[in-house]
Amino acid sequence: MNNPPHFKGFRPIGLPEENNPVVINFEEYEAIRLSDFEFNGHVEAAQIMGVSRPTYTRIYESARRKVAQAFVLGKAIVFEGGKVYFDSEWYSCNKCGCWFNHPEKGEEIKNCTLCGSNDIEQYHQGPQSGSTDDVCICPTCGFEKVHLATTPCKNEICPNCNCPMIRKDTPHNKGVKNSNCN
Repeated sequence: MNNPPHFKGFRPIGLPEENNPVVINFEEYEAIRLSDFEFNGHVEAAQIMGVSRPTYTRIYESARRKVAQAFVLGKAIVFEGGKVYFDSEWYSCNKCGCWFNHPEKGEEIKNCTLCGSNDIEQYHQGPQSGSTDDVCICPTCGFEKVHLATTPCKNEICPNCNCPMIRKDTPHNKGVKNSNCN
């Protein structure tokens, strides 16, 4: 997923605001976007998301149930959280330990999106020889290759072990291991 939606949610018109909205995780939003907006089948959408087809189906069904609940009960929908990463700037909260991204580069980030603390800092790579921003790495065998700007690392396949690759030294990929690979 490149970035989250450019809005935080929806609310019904004509009803007073309530404090218990339906929360749709970003991976659920992405599942609805892939199947209902881009018309991908479950197998194709699962491949795009990098999950198994049964996992994709569970995510998609959960999202659709939540949308139905919001429509039928007149609840607001809020998009947040989940097990996703975005191709944008990353921040960490020194209070709660949350990692979060900030896709709106023109806006200054002031608070943690989880706890609201202003004790946050932008993620910067440590000093290394050369930039790793342009390197894809295999999480299984460590094979590295130059990142192609037109292809996400997860779409690159390691020639040694046939595993999907990840971007090197990014906070959302620390310690990632792909259980589908040798």
